[in-house]
This record gives sequence, C-alpha cells and structure tokens, in this order.
Amino acid sequence: MSSLFSKIIDGELPGHFVWKDDVCVAFLSIGPIKPGHTLVVPRAEVDHWLDLEPEVVAHLSKVSQSIGRALFRVHEPLKVATLIAGLEVPHVHVHVFPIWELADVDFKNAATDVSSEDLAREAEKLKNELRHLGYSETAD
Repeated sequence: MSSLFSKIIDGELPGHFVWKDDVCVAFLSIGPIKPGHTLVVPRAEVDHWLDLEPEVVAHLSKVSQSIGRALFRVHEPLKVATLIAGLEVPHVHVHVFPIWELADVDFKNAATDVSSEDLAREAEKLKNELRHLGYSETAD
C-alpha cells in the first residue's frame, strides 16, 4: 500500500510543492512547526533513512540545504533546523524549518489550522527565492 507521501508525490493527494527532481520532492508540511516548514521526501518509498542508498542520503541533504537557504532568506530566522524522525509517516522525510529558539523544535507546537491558501502563498515565496538563488528544480 502506498504511503501518504507517495500519494502526494503521485498526485493522488494535494501537496504544495517547492522542489521536484528525479530523486526527491519537497513540499510544505500541512502541520508546520513554523511557517515555511518543508518536507524533503525521496521518490522511493523507504521507511528508514538508514536503508537508503548513501547517494540518496547525500542528495536529500543537498536539497535540504538548498531549501534551508531559501527559508533563511524568506524568514530571516536565527537558524534553519533539519530533522529526520519518520514516526508518523512510514516514508523517509527530512523536516526543514526556520527556528529562532530551541523551543521551536517541538512538534507539539505544530499548527493544525493552516489553510491551503496560506500554504500556497508560502510555497510561492519559497519557489521564487529558490529561482532567485538559481535552482532550476523549483516545482511548477
């Protein structure tokens, strides 16, 4: 059975994409810890990041860094955090989100009422910044 993320990648469920390439995609979290909270997800449905090929892990890291650069320019946080947890969806994903203090890295603070319109606006800001930074993999 396909994971929730595979269904988003395949277009069976909606997603606010900011990045697409042959190895992975990145889309906004529907339960963001902070505005801009992005998930970098490999196209291959793998439950645990330790089971990914090293090249895929390296690629996810590179894309996460690119997304982080855009987040840094859009939101001007103190830092941009990354986290791989994978407890809610059995499909590897890297959380990339802006933070200003340690308390910002708490999933208990995730928003539950973000509108699709707000996510679309945030995705557009990130895509514009990624284009400005010269990335051609920006999602259409």
